Amino acid sequence: MFEVRLPVTVTLKNDLITGLTKSDFVILEDGVPQEVTYFSDEKTNPPVYVGVLMDTSPSTAGKLGFSKEAAESFLYTVVQLRKDKAAFMTFDNEIVLRQDFTDNQSLLDRAIDKVKSTGSQTALYDAVWQFTDEKLRGVPGRRVIVIITDGDDTFSRAELKDAIDIAQRTETTIFGISTKAGFLGTVPGVEAGTMKDKSDKLLTQLCEDTGGKAFFTGSMLDLEKSFTKISEELKTQYIITYKPANQNYDGRTRKIEVRFTDTEKAKKYKIRTKTSYRQIRDSLK
Repeated sequence: MFEVRLPVTVTLKNDLITGLTKSDFVILEDGVPQEVTYFSDEKTNPPVYVGVLMDTSPSTAGKLGFSKEAAESFLYTVVQLRKDKAAFMTFDNEIVLRQDFTDNQSLLDRAIDKVKSTGSQTALYDAVWQFTDEKLRGVPGRRVIVIITDGDDTFSRAELKDAIDIAQRTETTIFGISTKAGFLGTVPGVEAGTMKDKSDKLLTQLCEDTGGKAFFTGSMLDLEKSFTKISEELKTQYIITYKPANQNYDGRTRKIEVRFTDTEKAKKYKIRTKTSYRQIRDSLK
């Protein structure tokens, strides 16, 4: 019997909504109501295992210091209660796990501080694949990746669809922070902090297809705010697990929909979670 675990975020405009219960939600898979087997909220949620993946390709050189400082602050909020654990990886033409999962802030700070130079390419999708496959399978909690990047993937063997697929199959939520607008100026004719081109759209798809969100920063303050929003969201998620009525490992893409049982809540609030997955038999979980 396999089950599907959904981290669910509920918002009213930009505010995170807490205090909802299992009876507030209904899960549909391919339009069919499903049996909910587990529900938790901010008081009872399982721990978070979060990997911060930092782009260290050449174009990041001028903003590496800012990104490192913001990443350290974010990881402090993640591990401060010693319940959740974090890991740190960098990617360019090489993918380097610099600190495995820990709740020790000093180890994380040391790993981030050691990042001094940049590589020659950007292997973003390979980094997502490798970290998910090697580090997130089987961890006893919520699985999260936060990517800090400023550009296109130029070096991966994996494609966008591969990164999305493995994240969905391992129930990993991906958040992305684009620093393309830079901290030393912006792209001419483009407002800082806005989505600009194809690579930004691909980052958005990677995040949204796994139930996460992409942020587009134009300043150090924007970068810090993005990390704060991710941290707050992780604290206020609902975790809903259901047992699919269709238990066949058929490899087909299945559509997921999370709805409110109350029509007034449905009009008022917005739900965000992943909206599909493929059920195949593997050892990733």
